Amino acid sequence: MHKILEKLKEEFFAILPPTIFFFVALHLLTFIRVLIAKGSHFEPLSTMSIAIASLILGKAVLIADMLPPINRYPNKPLAYNIAWKTVIYLFMASVIHYVERLIDFSRQAGGISAGNEKLLAEIVWPHFWAIQIILFLLILVYCTARELARVIGREKMMRLFFGPPPLPAF
Repeated sequence: MHKILEKLKEEFFAILPPTIFFFVALHLLTFIRVLIAKGSHFEPLSTMSIAIASLILGKAVLIADMLPPINRYPNKPLAYNIAWKTVIYLFMASVIHYVERLIDFSRQAGGISAGNEKLLAEIVWPHFWAIQIILFLLILVYCTARELARVIGREKMMRLFFGPPPLPAF
């Protein structure tokens, strides 16, 4: 029983950073979508929906991190891994973004196939791509911070951002 609790605790602390990041990022995206769609029939996501999506994205990041090709460029400059992981995470986030919209349209149309047709016919593509660009930037920041933390070390990163300033090197 103790080993199970330790594993659950380890999983909880592993999923916490990406989940918090995506929780804040998705709230930001929802706010931007509300501003973009001002005056239209768009209904923003609830905080509960955003929390569930954040948990899904957080878990997707952890699952992607277990895949062998995720650290494809371990001996190259950080930019390689950052770009590679950004592409992978952006793809996952794009699929989730599309499926989120598909679910909304499927409810209105009465089925997934009809919902997809309705979505493709009625989606405002500039809004969709604006959200994708913002998602790209947010994921790029996330991947950059994670790769820096991996190289510098979590403790040093936390101290640099939140702790006392590091002592000057002589």
